[in-house]
Amino acid sequence: MSHPKLGDNLKSLRQRNGWTLQQVSSQTGVAVSTLSKVENDQMSLTYDKLLQISEGLGLSLAEFLASDESEVVGLARRSVNHREDGLRQTTPNYDYLYLSTDITRKRMIPVLTRVRARSLEDFGPLLKHSGEEFIFVLEGAIEVHTEHYQPIRLKSGESTYIDSDMGHAYIAVGRRDALVLGVCSSPHPNLQDKLLTLHAQTELV
Repeated sequence: MSHPKLGDNLKSLRQRNGWTLQQVSSQTGVAVSTLSKVENDQMSLTYDKLLQISEGLGLSLAEFLASDESEVVGLARRSVNHREDGLRQTTPNYDYLYLSTDITRKRMIPVLTRVRARSLEDFGPLLKHSGEEFIFVLEGAIEVHTEHYQPIRLKSGESTYIDSDMGHAYIAVGRRDALVLGVCSSPHPNLQDKLLTLHAQTELV
């Protein structure tokens, strides 16, 4: 079986992410002319340069050298979350704790979320983003609002799975805040960054 050349890998990776050569150069510190020659199979790279590019793009060397995203599946990545680990983000409706943030380009984003909003009026516009998500209620109860279905109530031990590009909101039911564990997934790279940006924009509304 033939294997793609390094230049093909770099070009494919750049095009999948919508990066220009200049953007890759800024992220990695490798000259545009060098990157262009690599893509056109006019020069090879030393091991140090390969590491410089992969680390600059937030990838392991194995991910960078994989011919396509399906080859990343065989990697032996692992992330362990102890108490107080994770990236916290607070918005008017939710307190988020993003888990396993030490792994980049994840296909699943695990998030522990405390739901504080008590009504749709308090919540504001429904949220939507690419991908799918699974929500499992750990404490309290929530009301799930989506743009295509009637609201449903879920209590501790119950769950729902939805398409995330459908507008949605989770509202706490009763006097207590609710605690849910969510897992968001998407074929698009850097989903976590997109979610963080979305939530930050929501906080400013």
